Amino acid sequence: MKKTNYIEENNLRVSGRNAVLEAFRAGRPFDRLIVEERLKDPALFPVVEALKEKGVPVKTVPHERFREMTGSENAQGVIAYIAAYTYASIDDMLEKAREKDEAPFLILLDGIEDPHNLGAIIRSAEQAGAHGVVIPKDRSATLSETVARTSAGALNYLPVARVTNLKRCAEELKEQGLWIVCADMDGERMYDADLTGPIALVIGNEGAGVSRLMQKTCDRTVSIPSFGHVDSLNASVAAGVLMYEIVRQRQ
Repeated sequence: MKKTNYIEENNLRVSGRNAVLEAFRAGRPFDRLIVEERLKDPALFPVVEALKEKGVPVKTVPHERFREMTGSENAQGVIAYIAAYTYASIDDMLEKAREKDEAPFLILLDGIEDPHNLGAIIRSAEQAGAHGVVIPKDRSATLSETVARTSAGALNYLPVARVTNLKRCAEELKEQGLWIVCADMDGERMYDADLTGPIALVIGNEGAGVSRLMQKTCDRTVSIPSFGHVDSLNASVAAGVLMYEIVRQRQ
């Protein structure tokens, strides 16, 4: 498989307690930190002091100014500017699986455009022990402040790759021995499908689902049993349910 190029972007603004804490714990380079003067979270005090000792500029601003900067009441009193997240390669993810002596477990996202969904999927994938998430270069949310905050810090630990052609990526993964499993409402019930072994789980767009071209590439399609009146689950919720069925079967 061709190695996906690393993609560097400008410094990324990250806000929120968990996102900043996990960035610090993961050892990410901080460019500067902005703290609301009313900050009272004891978990953040050591972070602020440690960054000051390292010479990172730390600025304290009044509440109203802080709210203007964030446009929200949910930034939890802290904003960090850190080195941008680097997109990984597929090879990195497969190597990670080999190092752990585990069957590869990747998540392929076919057109997830809502950054909240992307962040939530990354969070679930990291918790489920996936070795990486793959997004396409086009028609997809990218790694951003919203994604970092919604992932609750998982973005610091889980590799994310961005590829030019997701279908071609899936085909190359098949050549590497992975089964490509597509989430679709008309697929086989997930409880009846064999989801053990090396797997790349494909989650589709919030509205349109998995594209037809990608469905043709998949080895099988699986569905989540539904007993309600609405058409389907939110994309990030569906992804989490399917990931943990894979985890259950692997146990």
